[in-house]
Amino acid sequence: MKQAEFLNAVMPFKDKLYRLAKRLLVSTEEAEDATQEVLLKLWSKKSAMKGYNNVEAFAMTMTKNFCLDRLKSKQAGNLKLVHSNYSDDSSSLQTQLEARDSANWVQRIMEELPEQQKMVLQLRDVEQYEYHEIEALLDMKPTAIRVALSRARKTIREKLIQKHSYGNG
Repeated sequence: MKQAEFLNAVMPFKDKLYRLAKRLLVSTEEAEDATQEVLLKLWSKKSAMKGYNNVEAFAMTMTKNFCLDRLKSKQAGNLKLVHSNYSDDSSSLQTQLEARDSANWVQRIMEELPEQQKMVLQLRDVEQYEYHEIEALLDMKPTAIRVALSRARKTIREKLIQKHSYGNG
C-alpha cells in the first residue's frame, strides 16, 4: 500500500479515532497522542492491511485497545473517562444551561457505567455505529450488545429522573 492509498484509506475516519480516544482518555492531548500512535501503527502495518476488508473497524479496535491499555498503565493513573460535546447556539441561555447541566450529569453517570456498557453506548449513540459494526469492534454477540446498550440507557435514564425528581441526586 502506497502513501496515497494509505491516506485515502485512513483519513476519512481519522476523526472517529480521535473522538473514541477522547471519549476514553478525556484529555485532548492524550487523545491526540493516542490517535497519532494508532495512525503510526497503521502506517507500519500498511503492507499487511492490503487484503484487509475493513480498515476502519481494525483502526477503531486498535484505538480502543490502545486507550484501554493507556488507562490501565501507571502513567494514566489520573485520567478519567468522560464525555462532553453538546451545544446548541439557537436555544435560549436558560435552555443551554439546562442542557449543559444534563450533559454533565450524563457524563458523570457514564463514568460509573461498567466498561462494556460505556463502550457500547459510545459507539452506538455517539459515533452512530451500526450493531454489526459494534459486534466486530468489540467481539460481542448482537444480543449482548443490545442488552449492554439497554442497561446503560436505563441506568442513565433512571439516574437523570432521580436527579430531576430529588434535586442534586
